[in-house]
Amino acid sequence: MNTAILLSGGAGRRMGIDVPKQYIRVSGKLLITYCLETLLTHPMIDAVRIVAKKEWTEVILTDAKENGLDTGKICGFSEPGNERQASIFHALKDLKDSDTERVPNHIFIHDAVRPNLSKEQITLCFHALKEHEGAMPVLPMKDTVYLSGGGRRVSGLLDREKVFAGQAPEVFDFKKYYEANVKLLPDGLQRIKGSTEPAVLAGMDVVMIPGDENNYKITTMEDLKHFRRQKEEKSR
Repeated sequence: MNTAILLSGGAGRRMGIDVPKQYIRVSGKLLITYCLETLLTHPMIDAVRIVAKKEWTEVILTDAKENGLDTGKICGFSEPGNERQASIFHALKDLKDSDTERVPNHIFIHDAVRPNLSKEQITLCFHALKEHEGAMPVLPMKDTVYLSGGGRRVSGLLDREKVFAGQAPEVFDFKKYYEANVKLLPDGLQRIKGSTEPAVLAGMDVVMIPGDENNYKITTMEDLKHFRRQKEEKSR
């Protein structure tokens, strides 16, 4: 069984708006609904667990239904944590403690603020799990990468051929990834910067697969404007 965790608990304060960015409406849909549409209609995704604050759960379900989505694959909601990895762990634990028929073999982790998730990327992730314990899409570094100890002066030059930018989604063997996160309790999850980090620290076999430049994270108003333009051009 393959279950997706869709992270939608962020506050989005950096954009300076009242509503969290994943609940901004673009061309008739919330940003999270774009992700849900791809996840709920993909044949390799059996269930979706959403991490979101309680006041948004009905909003999410209503918008999905109003946009013609079958919400039957949504297997529940989990409370966000103080940090991204804590939110992931809340969902992992809820899934583990649920009905045994709902405990997944594989877990797929994605952010609601990456609305351009493609079905091809999902398929690529799960195909990679046939021979590995985890998979992470990456993009090559295009610019020269420098190292700075204090953030003011260059202290070293990194070989960009060996440096990659990680993306969501990431996919893992559920049991091993859950155990990797448990090892970091009670305080280690706060120091985690990316979903793959617990797997790497636990020695899991994580393969890098080609990322998708269009699967960008909406962090700034410019990102949002770019996404709006994409949808407007597509609807013409």
